[in-house]
Amino acid sequence: MTPTDRTETIVTEEPVATAPTQTHTTVIERKSGGGSGMLMAIMLLVLVVGGFFAWQFMQQGEVRTDAVAGAAGKVGDAAQQVGDAAQDAAQKIGE
Repeated sequence: MTPTDRTETIVTEEPVATAPTQTHTTVIERKSGGGSGMLMAIMLLVLVVGGFFAWQFMQQGEVRTDAVAGAAGKVGDAAQQVGDAAQDAAQKIGE
């Protein structure tokens, strides 16, 4: 090798793609329009209101039943008194 013959070695460095040291997670929350919750609330409200009216209807039915039974009892008592009076009258006539 002579002093004019030189060999050059060129080294180039290229950045090597490496994984990032920090990871980033993106969370996307999707809400479903909330229609099912609203539907459940409406159904519950309808059941409560319907139950209230059914309870009131049943209570009124019991009141009516009690009133009819009371009236029937009074009619029965009156019929008994009429029957007793008729028997007394028949006995007086027969004497």
